[in-house]
Amino acid sequence: MKTAEGGISVILRAGDHESAHYALALASAAVATGKPAVLFFTMAGIHALMGPPPPLDDWARDAVYRQRGIGDFETLLQACVELGARFIVCEMGLRALGIDRGQLRSDVPFIVAGIVTLLEETKPGMHLVSL
Repeated sequence: MKTAEGGISVILRAGDHESAHYALALASAAVATGKPAVLFFTMAGIHALMGPPPPLDDWARDAVYRQRGIGDFETLLQACVELGARFIVCEMGLRALGIDRGQLRSDVPFIVAGIVTLLEETKPGMHLVSL
């Protein structure tokens, strides 16, 4: 059950593995502790919802994380999905990069919306982080 206190909204605009992984780690930790989490994918960050595997810079790092016992990208992504994190893909980012929503993963329940929706979903007391 989600509490009204705290939570996080993460803007992922970078297209590298480290940023995408950390966005998922933040969101999965929030929802695992009963706090709301919103993931807003824009610009190169939209690549994280393509694939699998996603076309992220430094993707080889994911295998290194698995070897070291760190939750990998797919594990964190599925945790976010299963625990109820909210996924928003930026309409402006899709247009700017010429990406069709059909190119995005079908196993992630996302909506296509804009910054206004992100701000509406970021409730008082939630932290807003940009990666």
